[in-house]
Amino acid sequence: MKFVINTPNGNIGRVAAHKLLDAGHTLTVISRNPEKVKDITARGAQVVEGSVEDAGVLAEAFAGADAVFWLTPPVYQPGFTAWAKATAQRAADAAGAAGVKRIVVLSSVGAQHPSGAGPVSAIHHVEQIFLGAFKDVVVLRPAFFMENFLRDIPTLKDGVIYSPLATDAPFPMVATRDIGAKVAEALTAPAGGHRFVGIHGPKDITYQQATRILSDALGRPVQHVQVTLEQMRGAMDAQGIPGFVTDLMVEMMGAFLRGDMNPAEPRSAE
Repeated sequence: MKFVINTPNGNIGRVAAHKLLDAGHTLTVISRNPEKVKDITARGAQVVEGSVEDAGVLAEAFAGADAVFWLTPPVYQPGFTAWAKATAQRAADAAGAAGVKRIVVLSSVGAQHPSGAGPVSAIHHVEQIFLGAFKDVVVLRPAFFMENFLRDIPTLKDGVIYSPLATDAPFPMVATRDIGAKVAEALTAPAGGHRFVGIHGPKDITYQQATRILSDALGRPVQHVQVTLEQMRGAMDAQGIPGFVTDLMVEMMGAFLRGDMNPAEPRSAE
């Protein structure tokens, strides 16, 4: 079978690519910079150089493909939702014209909400575009990425993680390598119509538990400090983060606090 991955440079797409190649499948990846995917192309994958915004690039990549993995690139910009929808629609049109049968969409917990959840709500509309265009669609809704803790390295050096979430509030966390494995599994599974798959990790974890693990790993104390959404906004402004990005992130954290980011799909034994 032939598969296409539109984001092979990231932690999820790269894992999925190697899983597919391990299984002997034919793979095409889309990349602006072929040098960044040399580990994949060295194993026999084809690279189509260019942007996922380019209809010609999509048409070339999708030609002859059985299934496509679509991850909306986090190219945060003013009007991100409109951009994500337009890019997904362009991809859906190109995949349909190429005769692609299955789409695997990377979504997120909370994507059941069409508004109010920052960038996650944008992905709700991406889901809908592919669900409306194809009969065989797997929507993967992973939880909080464990790799998000890497963003806390500057304050971890001082032994602190700041977040608007409560220290004792449990929520699902999962590693991106496990998400990548589920992507490869979803691409190669038997046809099954429209499916929503939660990827939640084995159990919910609190910041209290996470900081205990980090303390043990780092050999020094780490604590979690809960901040308000306005304090979060102020810190992002102080770092020079563009206002439209701050607005998206603060809205998403507000959705966490309201419970809107709770998974819509129950955790399975798998």
